[in-house]
Amino acid sequence: MSRLVETVVGTLILTNLLVLLYGVAARYLLGRSPIWMDELSRFLIIACALLMAGVLLVRNEHMRIGLLEQRLPATLSRILKLYQWLLILIISAGFCWYSWHYAFSVSRFTTMGLGISRTWPVLSLPLGFGLLFVFNLLRGPFGCKEARS
Repeated sequence: MSRLVETVVGTLILTNLLVLLYGVAARYLLGRSPIWMDELSRFLIIACALLMAGVLLVRNEHMRIGLLEQRLPATLSRILKLYQWLLILIISAGFCWYSWHYAFSVSRFTTMGLGISRTWPVLSLPLGFGLLFVFNLLRGPFGCKEARS
């Protein structure tokens, strides 16, 4: 599942790169770049960050400080990890539900540059939080090995 998300995000990054190159070329060759270019680029970057959050969590490649977990006795450390796991589940499920309803509440509005319904770019929120929930659920509270430096 993480490979599929990586492939989608890689395609979005490549698309973003092409959009930005088109904008730079248009700016130098035509004297101006299209207004939709900045908007599409912004939407793509936000979608990439949200969609990769679950993959990074499972791989333990996200930014975090594990000092407290390392200093606590084993039993308390496991309780803390369980608490963190449950907290991520609850928050990601709540944000997924709320952002899903929000995405469809803005459907009558259109974006300025692209002229599409605001629902399309905002759908990256429930998708990203939903993936974070699923990946965290599948990982389990103690599924990730801690990286030792």
